[in-house]
Amino acid sequence: MKVRMKIGIPKEIKDHEFRVGLTPSGARALSEAGHEVHVQSGAGEAIGFSDAQYAEAGARLTADAEEVWRCPLMIKVKEPQASEISLLQEGQIVFSYLHLAADPTLTRQLLELKIIGIAYETVSDSRGRLPLLTPMSEVAGRIAVQVGANALQMANGGRGVLLGGVPGVSPGKVLILGAGTVGTEAAKMAIGLGADVTILNTSLPRLRELDNYFGGRIKTQFSEPAAIERLTRSADLVIGSVLIPGKRAPKLLSRKLVSEMHPGSVLVDVAIDQGGCAETSRPTTHSAPTYIEEGVVHYCVTNMPAACARTSTQALTHATLPYILSIANQGYRQAMQENSGLRNGLNLHLGKITHPGVAEDMGYTLTPAEQIISA
Repeated sequence: MKVRMKIGIPKEIKDHEFRVGLTPSGARALSEAGHEVHVQSGAGEAIGFSDAQYAEAGARLTADAEEVWRCPLMIKVKEPQASEISLLQEGQIVFSYLHLAADPTLTRQLLELKIIGIAYETVSDSRGRLPLLTPMSEVAGRIAVQVGANALQMANGGRGVLLGGVPGVSPGKVLILGAGTVGTEAAKMAIGLGADVTILNTSLPRLRELDNYFGGRIKTQFSEPAAIERLTRSADLVIGSVLIPGKRAPKLLSRKLVSEMHPGSVLVDVAIDQGGCAETSRPTTHSAPTYIEEGVVHYCVTNMPAACARTSTQALTHATLPYILSIANQGYRQAMQENSGLRNGLNLHLGKITHPGVAEDMGYTLTPAEQIISA
């Protein structure tokens, strides 16, 4: 039975976060399905989605953030920020990227507030892929090479290497840790610039796929400590793209290893949302994206796709809208009973941790999502 739902779309407030949880076309789909979509004024203005477009799509506009946050279902891009915590209500559904394993404080706060947290990054499909993380991983992987190439320039603290080289001068060396979506998209961009690209992964079948896909234009290497150390020391640009759904990223690069990289080389840690894959990585913002530690330029922005916010918002809405409709039409319990992949997105439920990766990393007792949904 269809449940009429009030759905809130707030204006994102994280540094330089210009994405919005839903495009006007997404708002129209929800409105036509009989739901009330409440959009905070100006939520999409910066990327060309005007209040008038949302209104034409059937959404209700309000300048009052608190009014939007009173909706039972909140659709966001980024995790609730410090100033938004007080706006949350017990039993409220928050559907967004949460990345809880990297943020013990936020996890504790959301548990105490007894919200229902469904994380984009752990929703899966029938093949075990992550359909709501994939579009942003595609964007981040492509951006990683752009920002890495820029950081290598002398004016930005880099060692002055042009990734593509020039006739008579060897191209720069790019090392990509992880062969998932981020790593694959980064490889495409790096190859396009003419770089010397090596990609590491622990799955030999995946490395074979990439070797065939790129037709020998990249080098593949099984990921083991000796290979990571050897290749990191010689790289001009290292891109960290490792991911274990729901869990903190493994620390593949020790501080000692980072200190042995070429002075002025660059580390772009795309895994920073989940804590980062280097001991020297710490979160940065678009306002201050880089810092130099152990002689290496670090780029560790936690919301990289926000740099291309219009493209990212459109891609994200295409992926999330079917799930939002399912939750709004059926209620989250029935939607999750019928879709085990959506159930995998349930991280928090009324004061309990329901995702095994988050529970393990945070040291909490796990209450399985299956148990919650079937109750």
